[in-house]
Amino acid sequence: MDTKQLDHHQSLEDVTAILSAIGINEVPKQPNTYPELNPVDIYRSHITEILAPIAGVDKEIVFRGLQWATTLDNGDLLIATPALRIKGKKPDELAKELASKFPESPLVEPPKADKNFLKFFFKPLPLANIVLPSIIRNASSYGFNRNIGLKDPSDPSKGRKRVIVEFSSPNIAKPFHAGHLRSTIIGGFLSNIYEGAGWDVIRMNYLGDWGKQYGVLALGFEKFGSEEALQANPIGHLYDVYVKINAIFREEGEKYTAMEEDIKAKEVKGEDASAEKQQLAKEKEAGGDEAARKYFKRMVDGDKEALGLWARFRDLSIERYKQTYARLNISYDVYSGESQVKDESMDKAAQIMADTKVSENSEGAVIVDLTRWNKKLGKAVVKKKDGTSLYLTRDIGEIFQRDEKFHFDKMIYVVASQQDLHLAQLFKIVEVIGHKDIADKCRHINFGMVKGMSTRKGTVKFLDDILRDVGDKMHEVMRVNDDKYKQVEDPVKTADTLGISAVMVQDMTGKRVNGYDFDMDRMCSFEGDTGPYLQYAHARLSSIIRKVSTEASPDQLIKADWTLLKEKHAVDLIRALAQWPDVFLNTLKTEEPITTLTYLFKMTHALSSSYDHLQVVGSAPELLKARMALYASARQVLSNGMRLLGLSPLDRM
Repeated sequence: MDTKQLDHHQSLEDVTAILSAIGINEVPKQPNTYPELNPVDIYRSHITEILAPIAGVDKEIVFRGLQWATTLDNGDLLIATPALRIKGKKPDELAKELASKFPESPLVEPPKADKNFLKFFFKPLPLANIVLPSIIRNASSYGFNRNIGLKDPSDPSKGRKRVIVEFSSPNIAKPFHAGHLRSTIIGGFLSNIYEGAGWDVIRMNYLGDWGKQYGVLALGFEKFGSEEALQANPIGHLYDVYVKINAIFREEGEKYTAMEEDIKAKEVKGEDASAEKQQLAKEKEAGGDEAARKYFKRMVDGDKEALGLWARFRDLSIERYKQTYARLNISYDVYSGESQVKDESMDKAAQIMADTKVSENSEGAVIVDLTRWNKKLGKAVVKKKDGTSLYLTRDIGEIFQRDEKFHFDKMIYVVASQQDLHLAQLFKIVEVIGHKDIADKCRHINFGMVKGMSTRKGTVKFLDDILRDVGDKMHEVMRVNDDKYKQVEDPVKTADTLGISAVMVQDMTGKRVNGYDFDMDRMCSFEGDTGPYLQYAHARLSSIIRKVSTEASPDQLIKADWTLLKEKHAVDLIRALAQWPDVFLNTLKTEEPITTLTYLFKMTHALSSSYDHLQVVGSAPELLKARMALYASARQVLSNGMRLLGLSPLDRM
């Protein structure tokens, strides 16, 4: 569809005019429905108004009981008669009775009784009149409902609910591994979902950017660093430096271990080992590990030189990350990190734990025995014997900082399932120290791991390497068809977009909690339910629209004669397009990408089977316009769904 939208999104007045022409003078509208945004809301409300008095039950019971069918064979909406809570009648007999009493409707066929179910099929012509104008007018906003995110739908002035989505969160100077990739894809998708529902979304990248390892990195840069290499590829260069300096530290550690074993051997024999102990202590004091600890202590104490170098490493890495994230259609509102947690926030959290007797001393350390509340949560260490804080302490302090700064209504941590215990402990501690209100707003969205991923750098899995390898593979696949390849304006960029689509769709094909095998051949195929297949479906629709571009503007399409869309393939495609707003709502409920992905593949399969029956080029002018409206609407829905998942729809490939 033309990216230029009509002068306005669809309004209730538009819907009123459409329904008036069908013979319905008042728009059916149950509470919390939006007929101008979701065509099926019209049908749910209409059926509710008719069925409730026939069944003798409250309208809300009928409305809540109506479900959309998983396959078109079972209707467009259905209701299980036990959901009506009518006593004294067998469900199958009740279904037959209600079907026989249901009057003639301008919108739905007479319902069909099927065992315990009452199935409703939408009449084709009114459906086309209602659905296609809604898609054409609402365009890129079709299917989404920003009213959901309002704190009070009846009073928009009260503002929107706010959600923080913390995702990706790599460690600076360490590889961006497969777990970070999954977190990035899922977190981007969740951010899009809540944004589509009208929430105020804060995308947050909580970097691993603090700790003694930055002392190690600073020492390594002093010895092996290159300003030129740092500017060219900060993440890769800092990782190389980190590996080299750690190799030296590892040799030192092995030397200390050998010296300790010699000392033990002497003591076993009863010999004096005091000189060796002094030598070991002297070497450790002068060694790299102690130097790194002292360097990090300088950072903690606010040393300008030490913090200046750390800030350069952090800022350069973030700039590089931004470039890579942009390829995945992701940007962040906040780059935070462990370094941003203030000491006073951690001290405050520690003090509250002590005052509420949630924490206790244990052999010099501070622990929280969570088995008092849940045996599965075990005991959590919040402060080590040497007085240093752990991740858990920082995370408690960070929650309070975020609550104070952002006043969030929900906060989502997109972190691998290996951290299930850590986050469960975190939320429980926040709850038992008296902040259940905050704990209840925090959620962990977990996921399984990726197996079988490799790159040209061996075991090092930088995101750029992953995307480059898959892009190269897509380029190879594209070159197989030389004629089509020559028509692509920028094959390298197209291959990159296809590669990213391949990676993301493979990641989303299945429930989040399940891991999967990274299979480059499978994901890069144009056959089967893959990212490239979705892109091909979008590009094919774009090609059809380009061929008759003069008839493809929204102003032209809105005037199409919908009565010409009579064929079963056309009707079924319209029925599928009508489901998209409900699919979006269901995706918001499940928070699973596969909910949207399954729908998109079903819809594209319906599209694929329709091309031979609904040809555009060569058709009579009015029929051409009607079919163009149908295909342009299908492309819009496909585009909306792909963008929700974080994909960039291609018009040519």
